[in-house]
Amino acid sequence: MVAGLLLRRRAAVLGRVFALGATLIAGLLLCASFPPLDWWWAAVPAFALLGWVLTRPSTTVAGGLGYGYLFGLAFYVPLLPWTSDFVGVRPWLILASICAVYPALFGLLAVVVRRLPGWPIWFAALWAAQEWAKSLFPFGGFPWGEVGFGQTTGPFLPLAALGGIPLLSAAVMLIGCSATAITLEVIRGARDSDTTTYRHVAVLVPSACVLLVVLTTVLIGPQVRRADSGPTVAVAAVQGNVPRLGYDFNAQRRAVLDNHVKETLRLADDVRAGRAPAPKLVIWPENSSDIDPLTNADAAQQIATAANAIRAPILVGMIRAAPGSTREYPIWMNTVRVFDPQTGWGERHDKVIIQPFGEYLPWRGFFRLISQYADDANYFVPGQGNGVVHAAGIPVGVTTCWEVLFDRAPREAVLGGAQLLTVPSNNATFDATMSRQQLAVSKARAVEHGRYVVVAGTTGISAIIAPDGRVVVQTGFNQAAYLDSTVRLETRLTPATRWAPIVQGLLIGVAGSATAAAALRDHRFAFAFRRWRDR
Repeated sequence: MVAGLLLRRRAAVLGRVFALGATLIAGLLLCASFPPLDWWWAAVPAFALLGWVLTRPSTTVAGGLGYGYLFGLAFYVPLLPWTSDFVGVRPWLILASICAVYPALFGLLAVVVRRLPGWPIWFAALWAAQEWAKSLFPFGGFPWGEVGFGQTTGPFLPLAALGGIPLLSAAVMLIGCSATAITLEVIRGARDSDTTTYRHVAVLVPSACVLLVVLTTVLIGPQVRRADSGPTVAVAAVQGNVPRLGYDFNAQRRAVLDNHVKETLRLADDVRAGRAPAPKLVIWPENSSDIDPLTNADAAQQIATAANAIRAPILVGMIRAAPGSTREYPIWMNTVRVFDPQTGWGERHDKVIIQPFGEYLPWRGFFRLISQYADDANYFVPGQGNGVVHAAGIPVGVTTCWEVLFDRAPREAVLGGAQLLTVPSNNATFDATMSRQQLAVSKARAVEHGRYVVVAGTTGISAIIAPDGRVVVQTGFNQAAYLDSTVRLETRLTPATRWAPIVQGLLIGVAGSATAAAALRDHRFAFAFRRWRDR
């Protein structure tokens, strides 16, 4: 009896060790699907392993919470080290620890619904639901690391045009978990000598899920790649670079402005020499003029010089004082404004979704205890509008840096009439890995909305991206350069632009319904519910 008990305990310990190891590997594989590695395929075995761990009979609800949190740490800790480059290790680890809470909640609920038939479907919906929750809370949300953003080099990317990033993320989870379900049923059937107990339906459902994802991708792919009949125009993106990378990159604000003027003048020289096409529109990055040109005549003159040389409107990323700002208590707005050499200052986009810990600091007193940079944090306030400005007669959608992460920002711009999307960015406080990950987000947005996307960064990586997610041309990181290329102005609306919020809502509804059905089916939850109801 004692020997048998020891053997059972040994088997339980070994099983847990294997499960812990599989969870760690799964998190690392999901991280590898993102830049800089861009192993898009790694997300599939990542979810296959996680699905196996969470469907093991020995995995309890509490175990699902723990395995999910471990998976989240293994994913987010190596995904986000660029956040520590100039502010220290603690903020990076705290951010990763907070992000890991969402996979933990997924793991808990996944154990609840795993006994329902077709569990890979419910797992996929639950994953989409936790990504939605992470995009909202805390501090306005942190969508970085959504699975769909790691699929921009893979074959499933066209699904973004059908249902947005939520559908793409759910589809990848569905394939990985379906692979696990098929494998487990095949093994179970091979071990059982009585073939009548082999559950064919349990294999049929996940197989049908995989087939559905693949066929849908094949069907939507040609529509993503087809060219629209809109006109073509030449546009340019200027990457002036900064004097030095780091938290204090803008200590020499005039040097940053001068760099962008200088690079624009170089572009103008190349246009006159016939080495580059004459752009109809030039995009400068976020923070390309941290000197407010509306109150500083010298800065305004420099911008006018650049615009007159290139003979085209420039979208200038600037910082300006917000209403109510005073010298003692400065309040700022992050603005992209059109400067036309013929008519002067035109329409503007005030950044609507501002970045916590970058443009404002929530819980300033608390975070002062964690980082010495808390007292240096800015006081920015959000603007309003749909992100559309008009330059050279072109309706241009502007999603400034952080905004491109949020589904609603580019969608509102396209629904507002934008025929071209721009992402003016400033990554001078981060490294090349962060810039590559953000570039992947822009590639996903191009496919999602069927628009050319022009990314202009102070330090890069700047790029011009086609509506199929293909990078037409790009710069290196931390160098002065310009991009000058022809793009097509698109007018059609993709299914994702029209209906992605509905798709996301359906996924969240499926997740909630599955959780409720599984809880009521479990006698423990049903008993607790009856006691609560009868109080």
